[in-house]
Amino acid sequence: MLILNNYFHIKNWHGVCNYLYIEHFRINLPLGNYQMTDINKETISILNDLVETSIDGKEGFETSAKHAIGSDVKAFFTSRAIEVGQAVTELQAHVTRLGGKPEDSSSVSADIHQAWVKLKTAFTSNDDLAVLEEAERGEDVAKKAYTKALEKSREKGVDPAVIAVIEKQYQGVLANHDKVKKLRDAARAAAKHNA
Repeated sequence: MLILNNYFHIKNWHGVCNYLYIEHFRINLPLGNYQMTDINKETISILNDLVETSIDGKEGFETSAKHAIGSDVKAFFTSRAIEVGQAVTELQAHVTRLGGKPEDSSSVSADIHQAWVKLKTAFTSNDDLAVLEEAERGEDVAKKAYTKALEKSREKGVDPAVIAVIEKQYQGVLANHDKVKKLRDAARAAAKHNA
């Protein structure tokens, strides 16, 4: 039994929190059957890394939408921000289900990248090329993060259902990257044509 204070104890503590025992009322409250195994810890770590990467991506798409000129580019970035936000929620739910605390903030490198997008956009002519180039860099980071997560998940023997979620989201990252690249190529061609 783990004593939390004079009144609260966690009973049957052998890596599993089965009940919260409240001494004063002599009642047991079930806490669930979350075993914090090494594989759960590893899975939570992998998922939280992806949560952080995805929050970075969501914020990057929101920043890009604010600085984009063309309505089609703005609409694309806005829709991607919503989709990536849904991916964040899905990953956080899996972390919680495994008994972990989900990440809920972006990384320092993302803050720097977003500042760079704003600065670069401010110093370039009013076109979407600079924004799209930076968005592509952000999607390159996401591709690497998801590739690493998939490799690590398979290596560590993570639950196939979790791997399936990561794989599904990775396909979304690839689709985002390809669309950003197509938009960037079109913006480059337009810039050359107008020059």
